[in-house]
Amino acid sequence: MSRRASSRRTFLKNSAAISLGFTGLQSFLWKGCEESSTAVMKKVNLPYGPMLTDPKGMLRLPEGFTYQIISQVGDVMTDGFFTPGLPDGMATFDAGNGKTIIVRNHELISKDFGPFGEQNELLSHVPKHKVYDMGSAAVRCKGGTTTLVYDENTGKLESSWLSLVGTIRNCAGGKTPWGSWITCEETFVNVSKNLKKEHGFNFEVPATLTPSIVDAIPLKAMGRFNHEAVCVDPVTNIVYQTEDRNDSSIYRFLPNEKGNLKAGGKLQSLVVKDQKTIDTRNWKNIAMPTKKRLEVEWVDLENVNPKVDELRYQAQRKGAAIFARGEGMWFGNGEVYFACTSGGQKKYGQVFRYVPSPYEGTARAKEQPATLELFLEPNDKELLQYCDNLTVAPWGDIIMCEDRARPNIVGVTPQGEMYKVAENVGTPSEFAGGVFSPSGKTFFVNIQHAGMTLAITGPWDRMGNS
Repeated sequence: MSRRASSRRTFLKNSAAISLGFTGLQSFLWKGCEESSTAVMKKVNLPYGPMLTDPKGMLRLPEGFTYQIISQVGDVMTDGFFTPGLPDGMATFDAGNGKTIIVRNHELISKDFGPFGEQNELLSHVPKHKVYDMGSAAVRCKGGTTTLVYDENTGKLESSWLSLVGTIRNCAGGKTPWGSWITCEETFVNVSKNLKKEHGFNFEVPATLTPSIVDAIPLKAMGRFNHEAVCVDPVTNIVYQTEDRNDSSIYRFLPNEKGNLKAGGKLQSLVVKDQKTIDTRNWKNIAMPTKKRLEVEWVDLENVNPKVDELRYQAQRKGAAIFARGEGMWFGNGEVYFACTSGGQKKYGQVFRYVPSPYEGTARAKEQPATLELFLEPNDKELLQYCDNLTVAPWGDIIMCEDRARPNIVGVTPQGEMYKVAENVGTPSEFAGGVFSPSGKTFFVNIQHAGMTLAITGPWDRMGNS
C-alpha cells in the first residue's frame, strides 16, 4: 500500500462523520434536484449560542467568548520597526511551552502604511540585500510578512518583527509541513522606472523564534500570476494554489525535492475529466451542480513565468477549468478546501472540495483519479457572502472569513449546520487570515482595514466534543 493510500485509509476511518457531514450540509442548504445549485434560506443553528452585544462596539461573539487586540498598525515591534497595516493571511506554529509563532502577511502597496513609518524614515535600517525590491522614492515596495510570538498561558504577545520585505500585496499563502509559511504576491507587475524586479511570485518564510529578515528569494517555478493562497499536502508535499482573477485557474506544483521548493518542480493546472474548460462559476449556466464529484486530471504548463498575465489562458487552452476568484485554501481532513469569492449564481461565493488521488502526482493517478466537488453555494447572503480566507478547525469544521463591509466569521459543522462565530460591528472591513493556534484554544484573525490582529478565546471544544 502506498503512503498516500495508507493515509487516506486512516483518514476515512477516523473522519467518516466529516464526509457524511458534508452530505448533510448539502441537504441542509439545498432544496430541489441535484442539478440545481440554488439555495433556499433555512434556519441557521447557533451551536455556540446567539451573538451578544459588545460594550466596546467592535466584535459580537457568543457567550463565553472573549477577544483581545494583540497587535495593531503603528505599534512599535521588538525590532524597532512599525507594525505594518493591512494584515491578511496567517499561519501558526507550535513553539513549545504554550507559545505560538504566527507568521502574518501584509497586503501593502506603496501608499499604505508600512514598517518604515509615514515617510519611510526607517528604510535605511534594513540591509539592502534583504529587500526583494527597493522600488524608488516614488514607489516603495512595502509588502511582506511579520512574525509574532504569542504566549497562550499568559494571553500576551511576547515579541514581533519584520520577517520579509520588498514585495507587493502579500495577500494569503499557506503553511508547510516543514515549518515555514509560503507568502503570495497578489499582483502581476513588471520592471519599470519605479520597480527594479518583476512581481507575482511566492516567497518562503521560516517560522522561528529568532528575530530576522529572511532572504527574499522568489519561488519562480511555482508560477508567476496573481497569487492568492496555497496549501501543502503533508504526505506528498504537493502544493495547491489559487489565483485571484475572475477567470482563474487552480494550480498544482510538484516539487523536485520534498521540503525544498527552491529546488524547482513542475507546475500544472486542474482539468475536469471529459469536460474541457468547464466554467465552474455558475454565472450563466449551472455547469457545476452540487452533490456531484467530478474526476480530475492535470495538464503541464510550460512558460510558467510569462511577461504578461496570461498563465491561466495557457491553462485554459489546454482544457483547464475556470473559477471565480480563487481565494482561501486549506488542507484538512485529508482533502483540499478552497473558496471562490464571487462564484455562484448570485456571485455570493462558492466553496469547493478536492479529494486527492491515493496516487496523487504519479502516473498511477489514472487508476483512481482525484475528484472535485462543489459542496457549498448558498446564493443567500444571510448565510454566506464573499467567503475569502478559510481554515479547517481541529474538530473538522470549516471556518470562513467574509470579505464585505460588515462581515461575519462563519462555520460549517460536520452535521451540515452553518453558524456564526463572530460579527464585525465596529469597522467596515473584511476579516482576514483566520487560523487556530496549534493547541486549538485560540483563534487568531485580522480586521484588515483597521490593521488589527485579534486573539479570540472561549469554549471552542464545545464543537469538538459535541
